[in-house]
Amino acid sequence: MLQSKLCRMLNIEYPILQGGMAWVATAELAAAVSNAGGLGIIGAGHMPPDVLRKEIQKTKTLTKKVFGVNIMLMSPFVKEVMQVVIDERVAVITTGAGNPGEYISALKEIGTKVIPVVASVALAKRLARIGVDAIIAEGQESGGHVGEISTMSLIPQIVDAVNIPVIAAGGIADSRGFVAALALGAQGVQIGTRFVASLECIAHENYKAAILKAKDRSTVVTGVATGHPVRVLTNKFTREYEAAEKRDASPAELEAMGAGKLRIAVREGDVNHGSVMVGQISGMITNIKSVEDIIQDIIEDIPKVLSGINETI
Repeated sequence: MLQSKLCRMLNIEYPILQGGMAWVATAELAAAVSNAGGLGIIGAGHMPPDVLRKEIQKTKTLTKKVFGVNIMLMSPFVKEVMQVVIDERVAVITTGAGNPGEYISALKEIGTKVIPVVASVALAKRLARIGVDAIIAEGQESGGHVGEISTMSLIPQIVDAVNIPVIAAGGIADSRGFVAALALGAQGVQIGTRFVASLECIAHENYKAAILKAKDRSTVVTGVATGHPVRVLTNKFTREYEAAEKRDASPAELEAMGAGKLRIAVREGDVNHGSVMVGQISGMITNIKSVEDIIQDIIEDIPKVLSGINETI
C-alpha cells in the first residue's frame, strides 16, 4: 500500500483523501488528515481569494506535509482563487462543478496535481483527455452535491474507461468500504462525513451530534428541480424546501431558500433550519474520534476484512 501509484504521485502515506467540504474542511481538519498520513484538503467553496490565502497559510503552520485545496468551478471568485493556489504553490487541487481545463497548463507549470470530482463516465473520459492526474469518482451516497449513479456501479465503469488513477468517494467510512473500493478498481478513497465526526473538525457540536443520531434513511436529496441535487439530513428546512419544490417554486426562489443554510448549520449549529450536508454513511457513525484514530482504524482493520473475505470464498 505504501508503494501504491497514488501514494507516490501525491507523496502521502495512505491512499486516503479528505473531502473538500465547504465550511467544514478548514485548515484544522486538512492539517490533521495530512499529519495522519492522508491528504487533507481545504474546501474553498465560495471563499473570497484573501480568505483562502489565509486558510492556506494557516495550514502551512499546522503541517509540513502535503495538502490540497478543493475549488468549486462555479464560485464567483474562481479565477482569483486559482491564482491564490498558484501563488501559494499548493501541491494538489481537487475540483467540482465544472471543467478545470483552462487552468491545467498554469497548474502543471508549478507541479500541482489536478484531480477533478466526477459523477459520470463521460465526464471522466473528457477530463482524462485534457491531462488531469487522477479522477475522484463520487457516487450518489455522498453528502452535498450528488450525481445519479451509485458508488458500486460508478467506480468500475470509470476505472475501465480511463488510464489514470481513480479515487472512490461516496459511502466510505471504514476499512470495509476501503477494501470494497479497491476491489472495484480504485487506487484510493475520498472520505467526507466520517472526518466531520472528528475531534479536529471545527463544525459545531450540534452538526456532529446530528450525524451520530442519523440512521440509514435519515438523508434526503433536495434541489433536483434546480439541476443541482444535494444530499442532506432530513429536518425542518428540508421539509419546507421539498414542499416548495412540489408547488413548483421557481429556481430563483429555491436558490434563495438554500442560501446560507450550510453556514448556519456548520458554524451556528442550527441543524433544524440549516442544511446538514452529510452522506448516507452517517448511519454507521456512532462516535467522535481523532483524525489519526479514524485513519489508523481503517488501515489496521484491513487484514481482518481480507480474512473475512477469504473465509467466505
